Amino acid sequence: MLKVTPYLELDSEAKHLIDHTSGKTIGLTFSESAILTYLLSTPDVICGKEVLLEQGWPDRVVAATSLTQCISTLRKKLEPYPEVQLKTIARRGYQVHVSARPDTKVSQVKDSDSIETARWHVSLVVKVAGVLILLLVIGIGWFNSDHYSVIEETSQWHADKHIPLNIGGTLASARLIYPDGVNELQSDMWQKHIAPETNLVDGVDKFNAFALTDGSHYSFAACPYGEQGTCPGEHLINITAIDLKPASLNMSQFIPLTDKMESRIRYNRILIPNNQVYEPDPLADDDVTPQLIEHNYHGDVYFPVANELLVRADLSISLVFEGDSTGKFYSSTCITDEDCLTTPIKYKVRGQFKLYQQTINDMSVDVFKVIVSQKDLIKPDTVSSSAMHFYREIRKHNIRDEELYYYRIYKDDKTAVWIVPLMGSIVAWTKYERVEL
Repeated sequence: MLKVTPYLELDSEAKHLIDHTSGKTIGLTFSESAILTYLLSTPDVICGKEVLLEQGWPDRVVAATSLTQCISTLRKKLEPYPEVQLKTIARRGYQVHVSARPDTKVSQVKDSDSIETARWHVSLVVKVAGVLILLLVIGIGWFNSDHYSVIEETSQWHADKHIPLNIGGTLASARLIYPDGVNELQSDMWQKHIAPETNLVDGVDKFNAFALTDGSHYSFAACPYGEQGTCPGEHLINITAIDLKPASLNMSQFIPLTDKMESRIRYNRILIPNNQVYEPDPLADDDVTPQLIEHNYHGDVYFPVANELLVRADLSISLVFEGDSTGKFYSSTCITDEDCLTTPIKYKVRGQFKLYQQTINDMSVDVFKVIVSQKDLIKPDTVSSSAMHFYREIRKHNIRDEELYYYRIYKDDKTAVWIVPLMGSIVAWTKYERVEL
């Protein structure tokens, strides 16, 4: 038995809490019991997420969201005991703090002075208890707020590393973005899918790039610089590896092949249907005539796999602002293979977004939390073996995802780079288009 408070004990073997004031027991899962036991054994010490993942899921590799969900469930079970505080320390981990329980019982008094003193103490205790309850309500409201969930989601990402990347014979440094718990960060995890003997592309003299892994996929997004030393929005390169086996991508053939594939009909040129909305403009007069303004971002992501047809995802993200940081969200993805053997796999997401400004290390990012209202996965008539993996993965996520997070990690006048929750998380450099109706 591990004593939490004078009246609350944790039985780690039976995996439950025992409230001796009511005789009630509160059941815990294995992970909840293990994590709470570890935190209570080191009170007021900040415990890192990696350590808690090892305690709660020994000999298993799980996503950081498993720990977030476990902490959230523990907080709900500990709500009746406000003196037991399970705190989140941003970007560092969690800690538990147990404070003294206020004693509201008043002993018997015999004279009037004692009675008045007792009443004063009761009044003070009631006030203190009221303040604590108010703070508890505020805390619970904060921990269950959208803003807190955005901070939690964003804090899992890191951008403190760079990797060398050679595209078409030109070497540059790509900023690497990765979540908690991912250890495979060797630079060859991205470079090994490009065959070195055919890595020759004319016109790529200098480029900017971002790389990302979610632990299962290894993607990079690159834009060759234009004459002004900035991204002109043309010849964007988005490549995601889904298999650890080197894909042996022939870059001298890849570039003309992508031009051919992208010249086909695009399925994502769909405007969001909407009534009158407005785009915030700090320089405009207060009396602005509402109009429909769609911010559309479009990119093509390629998935090379050894001995398989090259698969392309035609990706589109559209935003229509209805307020300073809210509005309608629309995303569509169309997946085909290089020989058109796969009739398009179409995946569409609609919902309402709320925009938050956050940082990942020293990198400013725009986080779009999307509450999904509609998802459509259109089953194709024919799916090649090369594209079947994508259909299965999208179908799996289509069933379970009710809220999604899109991160815009870079933007300029013509382009933007996004972390997209497609079959996990991938990075894509997109071309920006503003549409007014």
